[in-house]
Amino acid sequence: MVTLTRIYTRGGDAGETSLVGGRRVAKHDLRVEAYGTVDEANAVIGLARLHTEGEADAMLGRIQNDLFDLGADLATPEEPDPKYPPLRVTAAQVERLEREIDAMNASLAPLNSFVLPGGSAASAHLHHGRTVVRRAERLVSALMAVEPVNREALKYANRLSDHLFVLSRHMNGDGKEDVLWVPGAHR
Repeated sequence: MVTLTRIYTRGGDAGETSLVGGRRVAKHDLRVEAYGTVDEANAVIGLARLHTEGEADAMLGRIQNDLFDLGADLATPEEPDPKYPPLRVTAAQVERLEREIDAMNASLAPLNSFVLPGGSAASAHLHHGRTVVRRAERLVSALMAVEPVNREALKYANRLSDHLFVLSRHMNGDGKEDVLWVPGAHR
């Protein structure tokens, strides 16, 4: 478990931060951008949870915990023979998202247009979270192009954006209250 006794350390005052393992990198390092964006997505999901209850809230609670796992995974560069086994996102976490997506999607009518963010407050926040997760996914992909990264981390981000989309529809009366795009409607 993590124990925090001091909130500020002054260690980042020169524009650097420490990764898990102690390596110092610039605060704008791609790895830091990736896990920072995961943290941002987690905060947006926290806002969505103000408008959810029951199983939807339970799913989002599990996802928030997973996002800390994902952040820890991304903050820990891969190295041969580490002193302690790093926390990594697993295939089981991705598979859980897939099962939840399939269960929710079973009650949704097929879409015949793109969905605009909105409808309920929960749905609007979930769409916001989805877009932040997509940005995190792009950053993880870019990081993978230059450094080794756990492939399950990218899969998790990819599946999570789908999950948040389907959950947003579920929170809109199983899609009945979705706001649909009407191409060229206001020309």
